[in-house]
Amino acid sequence: MKRLVVFIFCCITIAASGQKSNAYKSGEWLKFRIHYGVFNASFATLKLESDKLDSIPVFHVIGKGKTTGLARLFFKVDDTYESYFGRYDNKPYKFIRKIDEGGYTKDMEINFDYDENKALLVDKKNNKEFGFEIDNKVQDLLSGAYHLRNNYAVEDLVEGESIVMDMLYDDDGVYQFKLKFLGKEVVKTKYGKVECLKFRPYVQSGRVFKEQESLTLWVSNDLNKIPIRIKADLAVGSIKADLDGYNGLKNQFKIIMD
Repeated sequence: MKRLVVFIFCCITIAASGQKSNAYKSGEWLKFRIHYGVFNASFATLKLESDKLDSIPVFHVIGKGKTTGLARLFFKVDDTYESYFGRYDNKPYKFIRKIDEGGYTKDMEINFDYDENKALLVDKKNNKEFGFEIDNKVQDLLSGAYHLRNNYAVEDLVEGESIVMDMLYDDDGVYQFKLKFLGKEVVKTKYGKVECLKFRPYVQSGRVFKEQESLTLWVSNDLNKIPIRIKADLAVGSIKADLDGYNGLKNQFKIIMD
């Protein structure tokens, strides 16, 4: 289940945009309702603010996820993810992951040093440190999502082809995140019909997911490129996350009027 929560956070933030200026701004806030079977299993939020880190102008994004109601009796989740990434270069400078998922806990911080081309991961729970070789293209779990929102033009996406990106967020090291474009689709939401870009993030099959292509992501086909829906077929049951609230979008949220 722990891998599932990580991928939900990843997909909640992933999008693609052809804008040279940011598709987002300081103050953007997104809320998602996550359903597991018949349960409203949890909520996840993302909040983006301007900040400075060692005099570097950055965006600071905080992602929080928490189970609610009856679902909390079966599986307790209380997660916080944070990323500080460059306001002008989109490079991650610090990533924080603090999670409690049914007793499975992690407390780690990654600092990215581009002068030395190295990242230092500090595992605070186990009092360990890990060093990894990186380049200027590496992203963390959250910064990668905002990077994609700015750096891939919709008109350049080819149905059936994939975007590939180096990612580091755990002591497993740098790995290639892969996102396949499936085309466009209109999705019914609580706000009305929304034209979306449809993607397939590749995941590891096994204990959590049925197969590599078990996850599907729908992103609004407008200038914001915010996630609208996520669906996943699990080894046991299925899960769905829907956009449930938003504020501070940089551009108008595009709804199809019948």
